[in-house]
Amino acid sequence: MFTDTLLMGIKHAQQTYGYKPDGVITASLLKDLNVTVQKRIEQILVNMGRMRWMPHEPDGRLILVNIPEFVLHFFDGKKKVFDMPVVVGKEGNNTMIFTGKLSTVVFSPYWNVPPSIVKKEILPKLESDPDYLVKENMEITGELGGLPVIRQLPGDKNSLGRVKFLFPNSFNIYFHDTPAKSLFNKDKRAYSHGCIRLSDPVKMAEYLLKDNSAWPTDKIIESMNSGNEKYVKVKDPVPVFITYYTAWVDENGILNFRDDIYKRDAAVAKKMFAIN
Repeated sequence: MFTDTLLMGIKHAQQTYGYKPDGVITASLLKDLNVTVQKRIEQILVNMGRMRWMPHEPDGRLILVNIPEFVLHFFDGKKKVFDMPVVVGKEGNNTMIFTGKLSTVVFSPYWNVPPSIVKKEILPKLESDPDYLVKENMEITGELGGLPVIRQLPGDKNSLGRVKFLFPNSFNIYFHDTPAKSLFNKDKRAYSHGCIRLSDPVKMAEYLLKDNSAWPTDKIIESMNSGNEKYVKVKDPVPVFITYYTAWVDENGILNFRDDIYKRDAAVAKKMFAIN
């Protein structure tokens, strides 16, 4: 019988596995429910081991992104300021795990298209449609290594949306807005080429620049829509931790599990538990 008690149990399970708690049983939820207790114990142990190698968390502000959770957490000391759904890299274009410091906000950014995307995606489209660059508000600015250097101008079509947030790193990963807002309605959000898309970039800009009286919300929104690229330094750069946890206990005491989207748990478990 589908009783109220069963419905509550289903919703609790959905919270545990990262779904919207709507009480609807899906094939994906059933797959998660059927993972054995032994496998879940191994998953917990793998993640406990991973936690040992985390750097010391700072006392002040901190941005933490947990890739398998598809969520960004903004902390101020021990207080969580907000959570924000994000889109991360799809398998094969993995978002890397590292730490950095967010130091710059870029309004109305150009998108300098990576050579790999130019080669694999844009050139084939250009062959079938010579007007592709014009339609996508792109331009060629030069040539490098036999490939055209292409950038997308600020505006509605820009793949970075209307603002990006830089924390310099060797992986060329950053946070940015996106015109593809519908992806944030999905429970599992691994779709990008590696960078991290934010569901509410205005909120992020507000918190990063709140100590700068020259940047009230109306000016932030105006600059995002100006079409003129503008770099703004963050007075006190904020540490960024990009992490990979598929098991943890949240602030409400709920044990959470997520899919091992990059097969990192599987590689560690094979060594820890002598799995053939």
